Amino acid sequence: MRFDLPGFYNGIQVFLFKAAEVYEGIALGKQAKADFLLAVGGGSVIDTAKAIAYGLAEPEKDVWELFTNSRTAKKCLPVASILTIAAAGSETSKGCVITNTQTGEKRAYNDNLARPLFAVMNPNYAKTLPDYQTASGCVDIMMHTMERYFTNGGNMEITDSIAEGLLRTVMKNAVILHEDPLNEDARAEVMWAGSLAHNDLTGCGNDGGDFMSHKLEHEMGGMFDVTHGAGLAAVWPSWARLVYKNALPRFVRYAKNVMGITGEGSDEETALIGIAAMENFYRQIGMPVNFKELGIDPTDAQITEMAERCMEACAGQTGSAKQLTLQDMISIYQNARGK
Repeated sequence: MRFDLPGFYNGIQVFLFKAAEVYEGIALGKQAKADFLLAVGGGSVIDTAKAIAYGLAEPEKDVWELFTNSRTAKKCLPVASILTIAAAGSETSKGCVITNTQTGEKRAYNDNLARPLFAVMNPNYAKTLPDYQTASGCVDIMMHTMERYFTNGGNMEITDSIAEGLLRTVMKNAVILHEDPLNEDARAEVMWAGSLAHNDLTGCGNDGGDFMSHKLEHEMGGMFDVTHGAGLAAVWPSWARLVYKNALPRFVRYAKNVMGITGEGSDEETALIGIAAMENFYRQIGMPVNFKELGIDPTDAQITEMAERCMEACAGQTGSAKQLTLQDMISIYQNARGK
């Protein structure tokens, strides 16, 4: 649904419309002969703008085909953003995620054609966010970094150090914002971290990342419309406990260098303590660590459906820490139910 906004501002014709309405945006853009899109908001708004920009650049084709891997984009209108929530990192990334409201499918498309030309990042614009959205954003930022950290595709010391520093910084400031939401310095730290986490910097020198927690959550979001960061917090512990033995050195390093775990236990014990410490952190900032705390209760049939959709969306790319089977995905969802 469009919001009425009259005409011209400093010689620029401006239109406003609701995020996620990609086809309406494309139709409106054609009518206005748009040549540039400015996204004012967070990840959903920016990703919607990117999808519209693809659709306007190739109007004879269905933009959804990009998100089903049916084709690749040849052109895209320029996009920029004014950020109002630190979370998705879409303001500097090549990726975008949209949901097909007819089918409930939530799919991603990544292409440098849509990387924004610039981003206005003023932490004051995020001060009025509810605590739940702030914390969800912090989880998303951390997960963008962790997806690139827990890999079996080679690693670089400098990239690891950047990732670990970013994670520690977000954790510290997430706690500050949970207690003091108007803290401008903490907002600035988290906002800058959000961009660094998803501009591909922390993927330098490895295989690009795992991203299965994201793909698993996309199906949760498509079926239950949960807040993305909260969904990630709810599914990650189950994913981690299923795959940690396959990437044990990474989980041990994470436990020690990010979560500050010390002691003389075995590598497996250290890894599991690190995972539990992450759960404690999530709860500290009001995030769920399972489906029960998230507020959803999928049936066995729904779990199977989500797993099957996830497998289809992966198109053979089912992880780096561990390549997941369909049964692995079902097990992760089942173990994420909580007690």
